[in-house]
Amino acid sequence: MSTPSLPTGLRDLSFDGGVADSRFPAPSKQAAGLVNGTQTDVSSVYFSDKILITISQGGRLSQWIQVPLSSASPTTFDTALPSNNEDMLPLGHLTPKTLLGAGGEQRETLGHLYASQIASVIATRNPEESRTVVVGLGLQKVEIQREAFFDLLELLQKVI
Repeated sequence: MSTPSLPTGLRDLSFDGGVADSRFPAPSKQAAGLVNGTQTDVSSVYFSDKILITISQGGRLSQWIQVPLSSASPTTFDTALPSNNEDMLPLGHLTPKTLLGAGGEQRETLGHLYASQIASVIATRNPEESRTVVVGLGLQKVEIQREAFFDLLELLQKVI
C-alpha cells in the first residue's frame, strides 16, 4: 500500500493569508493652521493598503472621497511620472469618487478638486505609489477663492 502524496499545487501553497508585513502603528502626521481665517486641522495616516488624509474645520468630517493611484491603463502610466513643469494641475489619469456625503454640486466639485490635487502630489513624489488615497473633508464653507485653495494645499504639504 502506497502513501498518498499532495498534488504539486498544494505543496507550494502558502498559508500566510496574503497579509503583507507592514510597520505598526501606521505612520501618521498632523498639522494645523489658518485657511482663510478658519482654524483647519489636517492629518495623514499611511496604511499598508490606503493613504488616509483628513481636512477638518470645526472638528467636522462630512465628505469622503477616494482616488486610486493605480493607472487606468498601462498606456496612461507615463502621465504619473513627474514632469519638468511646475504647474498645479492634477494628473489626468486620476479619477476621484465620492464615497459618503457631498452637500451639493459645488461642494462635491471642490472636494474632487482637493482630492485630485492631494493624490497628484503623492503620485508625483513617488511614481511607484499604487495605494488608494482616501480624503475626508470637513470644510465649513465652500471656498473657491485662489488664496484659500493655496493656503490649504500649503498646509497639506506638511502632512503628505
